[in-house]
Amino acid sequence: MTFKLSPSSLNLMHECKRCFWLAQHGVWKRPAGIFPSLPSGMDGILKTHFDKFMMKGILPPELCDNSHCENMKLFNDLELLKIWRSNFNGIQWTDSKGNVLRGAVDNLLMNSKKLIVLDYKTRGFALKDDTHEHYQDQMDIYNFLLRKNGRDTEDYAYLLFYHPKEVMQTGEVVFNTDLKKIKVDVKNAEKIFKKALKVLNSNCPKKSCEWCEGR
Repeated sequence: MTFKLSPSSLNLMHECKRCFWLAQHGVWKRPAGIFPSLPSGMDGILKTHFDKFMMKGILPPELCDNSHCENMKLFNDLELLKIWRSNFNGIQWTDSKGNVLRGAVDNLLMNSKKLIVLDYKTRGFALKDDTHEHYQDQMDIYNFLLRKNGRDTEDYAYLLFYHPKEVMQTGEVVFNTDLKKIKVDVKNAEKIFKKALKVLNSNCPKKSCEWCEGR
């Protein structure tokens, strides 16, 4: 049996190996909760916002005012980026046994010929000191996939956080932005992928959580 994995499914493995195993084997899935529409809406608006600057060959103010992004530019192959952004396609890699790993990026920067993953995050509050660390595996996986597709990437990625600051008298909501640079480790991504396959190719884990208890 082969499996199709993604950063979100691998995150489930970290939460509960039993839920992960049951879902990947088509036995049972956690009930879907109510997904807030604001982050999804913001994601679409931000991609359009960044694409407008990409077509002009410049960086948006969130990045051009940051010394970290000096001499960089946005990835300008929009057709390929549409594929890599798609949740149905994304950046894919298939191992020698037919297992698929894929992930959908928000955007990419270019530093000469090297790519840098740029991911947008919308949250309701200001960042804590370790907020960006919760996305380490996701950034590692994106870079792993890009390299498996023959692309050179830098050893770091960027997380661009948006969180509300104030509401203007005219009703517009003003957002603060925080750009976080995070070092990536593609070996960690490969380790997670192999661990997931080991779990899936074994018997169903006995340890349950409140979701899968009794399943």
